[in-house]
Amino acid sequence: MSTGGVQSLQRAFDLLERLADAGGEASLSELAQSSGLPLPTIHRLIRTLVTLGYVRQNSNRRYTLGSRLIRLGETASRQYGTWARPFLSQLVDSVEETANLAVLDGDEVVYVAQVPSKHSMRMFTEVGRRLLPHGTGVGKAMLSQLPRDEVRSLLDRTGLPAYTPNTITDTSELLDELDEIAERGYALDESEQELGVRCIAVPVIGGPALAAVSVSGPEGRLTKEAVSRILPEVMAVAKRLADRAS
Repeated sequence: MSTGGVQSLQRAFDLLERLADAGGEASLSELAQSSGLPLPTIHRLIRTLVTLGYVRQNSNRRYTLGSRLIRLGETASRQYGTWARPFLSQLVDSVEETANLAVLDGDEVVYVAQVPSKHSMRMFTEVGRRLLPHGTGVGKAMLSQLPRDEVRSLLDRTGLPAYTPNTITDTSELLDELDEIAERGYALDESEQELGVRCIAVPVIGGPALAAVSVSGPEGRLTKEAVSRILPEVMAVAKRLADRAS
């Protein structure tokens, strides 16, 4: 491929990323402002992406991410989950509770892999389930790794609806907690997504996508003392996942 072709490819992917950063929709002028590229260049690249189905033009002449990206993203997520499962299995063997892997896809948390515990009473979140990040341990762990202006923009788009009475629904309170999570290296979900369930989540830093690994279980079994015992195991698996992915 020629140098010009490589540059065009880089610019096309950059535009897709900027569309995603804008919440999935932007005008040509907004893309020009954020990318610094000339409008004719952006128009040419966007028209190509529209023709291929990776970008769609709305009736208001703004551009959104196209449906053809869904298959790519879902396939990548499945592959990520497949190679992560042995690590999650090791974690379940060590801590005897359900282990999960989730990624941040746009404004939502998506669970891409899970290995359930062997207990008859256990937590189960189906692979592919989507939730808003503010009410989950994995979501808070991932948000803690983002610049705070990006987090505010995401929360402006999604709001902070309550999953349970324990869900954090105040932006300032959530931002303060994200600072604490970033400092200590892990997040807790204290019955914030589902009553009676506690979750420990650790970000997977340096992987191909913003991700987090977690262990979840009933509060009666996953006590505060159990969290202290389990946390090093979760952190070790998160590091192994990051090392394998990098």
